[in-house]
Amino acid sequence: MTLNGWLQIAIILATVLLAAMPLGAFMAKVYAGKRTFLSPVLGPVERSFYALAGVDPAREQGWRAYALAMLLFNAAGFVLLYALLRLQGFLPFNPQGFGALSPDLAFNTAVSFVTNTNWQSYGGETTMSHFSQMAGLTVQNFLSAATGLALAVALVRGFARSKMNTVGNFWVDMTRSTLYVLLPLALFTAILLVALGMPQTMLSSVDATTLEGAKQTIALGPVASQVAIKQLGTNGGGFFNVNAAHPFENATALTNFVQVWQMLVISVAIVFAFGRLVGDNRQARALVWVMGVLLVAGIAITYAAEAAGTPMLHQAGINPADGNMEGKEVRFGLALSALWAAVTTGLSCGAVNAMHASFTPIGGLIPMFLMQLGEILPGGVGSGLYGILVMAIIAVFVAGLMVGRTPEYLGKKIEAKEVKMAMLAVLILPTAILGFSAVAAVIPQGLAGLLNAGPHGLSEILYAYSSAAGNNGSAFAGLTANSPWYNTTLGLAMLLGRFAYIVPMLAIAGSLAAKTKLESSTGTFPTHGPLFIGLLIGVILILGGLQFFPALALGPIAEQVMMLTGKTF
Repeated sequence: MTLNGWLQIAIILATVLLAAMPLGAFMAKVYAGKRTFLSPVLGPVERSFYALAGVDPAREQGWRAYALAMLLFNAAGFVLLYALLRLQGFLPFNPQGFGALSPDLAFNTAVSFVTNTNWQSYGGETTMSHFSQMAGLTVQNFLSAATGLALAVALVRGFARSKMNTVGNFWVDMTRSTLYVLLPLALFTAILLVALGMPQTMLSSVDATTLEGAKQTIALGPVASQVAIKQLGTNGGGFFNVNAAHPFENATALTNFVQVWQMLVISVAIVFAFGRLVGDNRQARALVWVMGVLLVAGIAITYAAEAAGTPMLHQAGINPADGNMEGKEVRFGLALSALWAAVTTGLSCGAVNAMHASFTPIGGLIPMFLMQLGEILPGGVGSGLYGILVMAIIAVFVAGLMVGRTPEYLGKKIEAKEVKMAMLAVLILPTAILGFSAVAAVIPQGLAGLLNAGPHGLSEILYAYSSAAGNNGSAFAGLTANSPWYNTTLGLAMLLGRFAYIVPMLAIAGSLAAKTKLESSTGTFPTHGPLFIGLLIGVILILGGLQFFPALALGPIAEQVMMLTGKTF
């Protein structure tokens, strides 16, 4: 590790915080229905959408109606995207002449982009037409991100309201998320990325002559427009097969800086918006501290593991100061590769600028573990906030058990229903990850996709299902996932990780909104101080550790022991 590397990391994270605070204030106004500086331009557009769709923005929904609207909207998005991918060969803007995707790959891809996962069992530049990239994948990048933001705001209203049976209007929240937050930021950053050299063209490719005199065909397309929203919406699906390691998708350290900022800024800003919406900015700062401490710890461990290299590199006579550069881009180096790996998995983004399967065992364990903690550090846009609020409910319940008092959070009593729904939500992730991984590790269809045997092979399987159920989308590159088994089961894991979590979360929102908001008293456990921050960090780590440590011990931890001792199991 170097001082220069840490300075780069610190500057990027500081820039995110500086932008997230005013953006959070702006988002709080948007979701409260207040006038913003964009209202004169976008207000008439917003109202015209409601008029065309027959939506009454003043009519709110209970949690069941909100959940039903969300499920129907996403089901329609899945059907349309699946049909587009199956009919790709007949649709326009297909200069490469790509045919239809197979049924299982179309299912996996449609589920992946609707759930904000963006797992890709294909190479983008060799599979998808420009029309599929723009009208299918990019559109879902906006809509899945907007869905996450809408759901987070619904849960926040549950805490902010008192004696109410509604949590908002899904259609209004979706419209405002897209129109006021995602579209302006995507437009601005897409133009910035084009200015920094990223392609944005309808050409399919260009021919070039290499230094050896050989002819090379280089894929092109509308890259910048997709990259802008894939990062802002923590979607992560790349235009190119190698994602942000490709020079056309991430050319320099400066484009890398911009894209890390994009990944983090909305997920952090919605936490600051939460503080304003509940009327207590201290609560937001406490959650940001929890997210920041765990994320920086993940960055530090990953950076240290990669900087230390491996015994094999040392034995080969490679300078130890260079660390483990396998699978990394020289233009980014160890620091920015470690930062990106921890950020993309602490979020639910999944974009990569290095190959995680080539990291050291500990360097690969951390991204996997960050996903298994629930993608809440700071998590996907919206999903990270509602995920950590569910963890906060469990934390105050634990605190209540220790002192023998009914737990409260933000003035709402946390009772049996909220705790049951919270536990139901958090059990979805280990059930999907460990259940599918166990089956895949013992059947021929699962083993056929592995590049490596032994602990690293298990890590490939475990990482894939952690990524799918966590709606992340990144992969250990060794796994060949484009098969009926993996396309189907990974798709099911994505659906469970997204929607089986959302429904109990919305039930919590509805239950809290109907309760009386209480004033804090001398006996109220403060949820904005260091004691609560430590408790919440402990609950997150203990839940993750107890659920996944045995599996991790057989995968990356066993591989680390093998690397250090030279022994095999």
